[in-house]
Amino acid sequence: MRDSYNGVPVPKDGQPIQFDPKTEEFKVPDRPIIPFIEGDGTGRDIWKASQRVFDAAVAQSCGGTGKRRVVWLELFAGEKAFRRFGTWLPDDTVEGIRDFRIAIKGPLTTPVGGGIRSLNVTLRQVLDLYACVRPVKWIPGVPSPVKHPERMNVIIFRENTEDVYAGIEWPAGSEEARQVIELVQQLGKEVRPDSGIGIKPVSRTATQKLVRKAIKYALEHGRTRVTLVHKGNIMKFTEGAFRDWGYELATTEFRDRIVTERESWILDNKDKNPDLSVDANAARVEPGLEKAAEEFKQKIYAEVKACLESIGKTHGNGKWKAKVMVNDRIADSMFQQVLTRANEYEVVCTPNLNGDYLSDACAAQTGGLGIAPGANIGDGYGLFEATHGTAPKYADRDVINPSSVMLSGALMFEFLGWKDVAELIEQGIARTIGQRMVTYDLERLMEGATKVKTSEYAARIIENILKL
Repeated sequence: MRDSYNGVPVPKDGQPIQFDPKTEEFKVPDRPIIPFIEGDGTGRDIWKASQRVFDAAVAQSCGGTGKRRVVWLELFAGEKAFRRFGTWLPDDTVEGIRDFRIAIKGPLTTPVGGGIRSLNVTLRQVLDLYACVRPVKWIPGVPSPVKHPERMNVIIFRENTEDVYAGIEWPAGSEEARQVIELVQQLGKEVRPDSGIGIKPVSRTATQKLVRKAIKYALEHGRTRVTLVHKGNIMKFTEGAFRDWGYELATTEFRDRIVTERESWILDNKDKNPDLSVDANAARVEPGLEKAAEEFKQKIYAEVKACLESIGKTHGNGKWKAKVMVNDRIADSMFQQVLTRANEYEVVCTPNLNGDYLSDACAAQTGGLGIAPGANIGDGYGLFEATHGTAPKYADRDVINPSSVMLSGALMFEFLGWKDVAELIEQGIARTIGQRMVTYDLERLMEGATKVKTSEYAARIIENILKL
């Protein structure tokens, strides 16, 4: 560990957070050093407001005794880093996050004109922050375009390092694109010669790391369902493989604690009719099976027989109802279901691009990105962040909604085991919104609301925290 990063001395009155890889637990001192990246554009206003709320919540959690306190260390990325060091993402910043393990950041500008494709994506890939975690839950009083926003309470685990975000692509007309097109044509596939080319990698390794983390979360937090969202009906060897590898991981590593949706059908059929034959059970699992090809019939018969033989004793007689259910949904179907039946989903696992779309679509029902928290998690590392952009035209005007960073901070404190701090932040925000004291983005949609500045919104949240 260095004495300074980007020329900023490491504070002497704090201690680094430690991580035990054997127990997969963080050891958090009473005065942890937590790096922060202020962010570009509106990030300046947002961070100032958020830090005040974080400090107030930590102080309140220990009754104002000062027993616990976050010691903040500023790191640099984005425009601020470029102005100071001539680079958008200094090595010291990456090393600082790696050394201190936990960090929080505001929104960052994506540089235009070459170089780094995206600072956010680069940080995720360099630090192997393979799980993008996005909780989406409605706060009473927040305006919503749907009739029942209270049904939305999901946490999305989005794979963070692969898929189209891996950045493997070449422009149309380039020599690289020509070579790839030629290779693909040699393999018997047709591609128009004037195409841009992108490659979509989805690996067993990354998929199963993500699904493992999602199932562990469900088990530790009392969630009852984990849903794999994919487009495997079309992309069979990438997104279809994501689904298959997810089920494989679930049924091997968590066999005693999970049941798949199809297994639940088979077990339930047998529970209701103990004399039900394998063939009859299969016909109930697959309607129209009698008209199917013989090969397909035998496949379903074998599935039913294997399920009953392997877990009939451990999961049958209704015991499967106490397990975490793992199921899957096609991505386009899932988009309409989170609008109409959001309460049927709890923990969601997706490849990178699906998760990007789905998390924003869910957030739109609960107040938008201005109030949506996010985290990027790896093995022993966590980077918590605003989920919205920099909105530079509102920079330094003290008007923007800081709730995304504030709730990301709550997610960070919960991740570290300071759940009391997380609850204070969440309750302070909920009370403030309930009092209709909100920034302009919510005020214009809420009848009878009072528009307040970013700093005033933070002050009211702090007042409410101190009353808890």
